[in-house]
Amino acid sequence: MSRPAKIRIDLSSPVPAYRQIVDAIRVLLVEGALPPGTPLPSVRRLATDLGVHFNTVSEAYRQLAEEGWIDLRHGRGALVVERGAPQPAAPERLQEFRTQLRNLIAQMRAAGVAPARIAAELRSLEETLKP
Repeated sequence: MSRPAKIRIDLSSPVPAYRQIVDAIRVLLVEGALPPGTPLPSVRRLATDLGVHFNTVSEAYRQLAEEGWIDLRHGRGALVVERGAPQPAAPERLQEFRTQLRNLIAQMRAAGVAPARIAAELRSLEETLKP
């Protein structure tokens, strides 16, 4: 990952920093910005860039490795791996995602984002899902 500046975290957020890092990197992976074979910055480098403790980045990298996104090798760093197509999500999992999405939309509304703007954002994101 040559440009760690694409990852942004909010240290005042109630979401733990490691989770924000995992989510940000996962977005880059899903969108194809980090193709297989791409090396991620070293733990210490990314920690310095983001202003967090290296254990925070280590935890994020471990989570991504457990999910099968990256290969972690001591002394070699983290490397994006090729992933096969995931199995279709179970109906219960889809319901969990729907609930999370509804909660996020409620947060946006509570923060003053107009419904039309939310809908426009969702349409824009839909475009990134098309093959």
